[in-house]
Amino acid sequence: MVMAEIGTSHSKFLVAIAAFFVLTGDARASEETVDRVTQTALSLDAHPDRGASRFGRYCARCHGQQAQGDAGRAIPALAGQRFAYLVRQLADFAGAERDSNTMHQVVAQKELRGPQSWVDIAAYLNRTPLSGRAQTGDGTQLVLGRSIFREQCASCHRDDARGDGDGFVPSLRNQHYPYLVNQLHKLAEGRRHNVDDELVRFLGNFDDRDIEATADYLSRLRGPGAVRKIMRNDGIVVD
Repeated sequence: MVMAEIGTSHSKFLVAIAAFFVLTGDARASEETVDRVTQTALSLDAHPDRGASRFGRYCARCHGQQAQGDAGRAIPALAGQRFAYLVRQLADFAGAERDSNTMHQVVAQKELRGPQSWVDIAAYLNRTPLSGRAQTGDGTQLVLGRSIFREQCASCHRDDARGDGDGFVPSLRNQHYPYLVNQLHKLAEGRRHNVDDELVRFLGNFDDRDIEATADYLSRLRGPGAVRKIMRNDGIVVD
């Protein structure tokens, strides 16, 4: 009985923390608090069927019924994304560690405030096969993009851009070019608060051409498996 009461109290605490995140407006939760809630969320049993229902109700309007994203609005594809990364991003949005008025409103919904809902949705998305192909760039700077990625990014994101072994570094493949450009600009300008300062400093050295080339290269990567050759729009193969 005592253990059951402790477990119930702990669950209520987590829900209260999550609710506090989304109800404090501009107040930003500490990174330590977000870390704690994220780790506890990852210890929960995931229910992808329940996640599918909540995704369809609260998320599909923007991200698409098959989580394929919307290139025209620079909304990311989420199908197949890393489970732990998705959970962390939802915690970051709830704690205002990541900016997006739209996402802040979404995670403020009663059914999405608790960590259980985050792992359920993340589990559903992680298991969802990608529908359709990502929108790419013009294909004129793929050699530069490949060089930047392989020399500067692959050590964390892996050669095929699948993300790291722990799952907190995101997969960058199968992603829309406009979204990648948008996020790389935000990172370079220091407008993403939930990333390492070292990454911000590194990307701060990128110019528009570097960003566009890297984004175009990434938008053409498909998984799973190592990427070997990519065809440019003019038919030339980049190896």
